[in-house]
Amino acid sequence: MAYIRRCVCKNLLQIKTRADQVPGLFYFSPTILKCIDMRTSRNTFFVPKFNIRLLLCLPLFALFLLSSCADKTPPRILIFSKTAGYRHACIPTATAALRQMCYQNGIAVDTTEEAEDFTENNLKRYNAVVFLCTTGDVLSPTQEADFERYIQAGGGFVGIHSATDTEYGWGWFGGLVGAYFSSHPEQQNATLHVENHEHPATKHLKGNDWVRFDEWYNFKNINPNTNVLLTIDEKSYKGGTNGDTHPMSWYHEY
Repeated sequence: MAYIRRCVCKNLLQIKTRADQVPGLFYFSPTILKCIDMRTSRNTFFVPKFNIRLLLCLPLFALFLLSSCADKTPPRILIFSKTAGYRHACIPTATAALRQMCYQNGIAVDTTEEAEDFTENNLKRYNAVVFLCTTGDVLSPTQEADFERYIQAGGGFVGIHSATDTEYGWGWFGGLVGAYFSSHPEQQNATLHVENHEHPATKHLKGNDWVRFDEWYNFKNINPNTNVLLTIDEKSYKGGTNGDTHPMSWYHEY
């Protein structure tokens, strides 16, 4: 029976892949990337907005290398960056970085801000769909239904940064992304705690702590069944509201 493993993190990026094409899943964001061990039909992963080259390259390559072994067709992802609310100025830079990374690893990339591309026939062309800094209500009910079927059929999903600030009225998506954005303080340095050193997304991180400068999200409607990879130490910065177990990156079945 098929199941989904998902990972969520602040400033997220998530990927979900077809089980028959890829045995693993990863998620990355404008500043962080992660790779998830994926052996089922659907997977989701969430990550913060850390340095994209630092955490993204190896997991992304590993994910689609597995896909290419199972299928001669080059892997392809769709980057979706439509915004119906706040628009992050980093979207062009993040898109270019993802394009470069995918080009270097033999992954084809299409980009769109048109919700009309979310049809069942079009989505099946992609190993994964990346929500890159999306905000607000970006899909119609019909498009939502087609995207749900894509994920249920084993399609991949990646959510980056404000993907958690998207589709608050679509409960299914809230489950897919793993949490919704609540607020954030001013950008500042903070200390992340590595909760899992064995996971492909975090095993390259040395030591138990990782200090980063970023825009640290507070979350609401957090799925309690997630497997947390990174937490943030709220004593190391000002403005955190999720307490001692403030998740910043995670994965889980969905």
